[in-house]
Amino acid sequence: MSRTGTTVEIRDLIYLSEEGAPLRRLDVHRPAADRPVGPSVLLWHGIGPDEKDVLAPLAREIASHGLPVLVPDWRSDAPDGGRSHLMASLRYVRDQAVEFGGDGGRVVLAGWSAGAGAAMGLALRPGATEGVRVIAAVGVAGRYDLPARSTGTAPLADLDSTEAGAGAGAGAVPVTLVHGAADSVLSSSHSREFGAALRTKGWPVTSLEPTSDHAGVIMTEYDPARGLCVPSTSEHVLRAGRETAAAIVSAARTA
Repeated sequence: MSRTGTTVEIRDLIYLSEEGAPLRRLDVHRPAADRPVGPSVLLWHGIGPDEKDVLAPLAREIASHGLPVLVPDWRSDAPDGGRSHLMASLRYVRDQAVEFGGDGGRVVLAGWSAGAGAAMGLALRPGATEGVRVIAAVGVAGRYDLPARSTGTAPLADLDSTEAGAGAGAGAVPVTLVHGAADSVLSSSHSREFGAALRTKGWPVTSLEPTSDHAGVIMTEYDPARGLCVPSTSEHVLRAGRETAAAIVSAARTA
């Protein structure tokens, strides 16, 4: 366990143990001070296998606002595309969040890049969450016309098959979409298109386009030498990441 000012980090907790398979681990970022129990945030990284550390800066920022954040490693190169890891982490939050000051019955599901599509896949198919109550979903720098790692179908395709006005129903999960306007990895047009499609079905949608790129929206910058995103000290990047964190916090508090 380590402290970083207003937050506490607990690293490498086991959330999935399967015979013959490597242990799957997650990190918890929670407020340092005791607070009333509130929603829990489950934050999924992108397509790079086991890259939970990439999301640590964003998770700390969210936790500093009073919410526990759980960030699991998962592997997109697993035979099932990572679905079993994603779903196991969702069940872990439901069952264990109370230990970290969170409510396992109120989960905000958020994801970045490929994790965004996975989060949206379940937002549109609440019956696929294995009984976990997702109260809000946040997609950060995602693409939604490809099969989601959580469901195997594209969120846009799932949306096409829903009835008009479906998003206005009591069971609709509110959606927030965050996408850097300068994203050259996945164009922000993907989020704009998905947001527009959601609105045509009556879905409650909040959209945000920070002046940032694919890495900047999570408080990082891409390091070509290491082939991954690393924490940034640039004020411009940190400002964009704070916008993302604020959007996730708002989604949790207004759901």
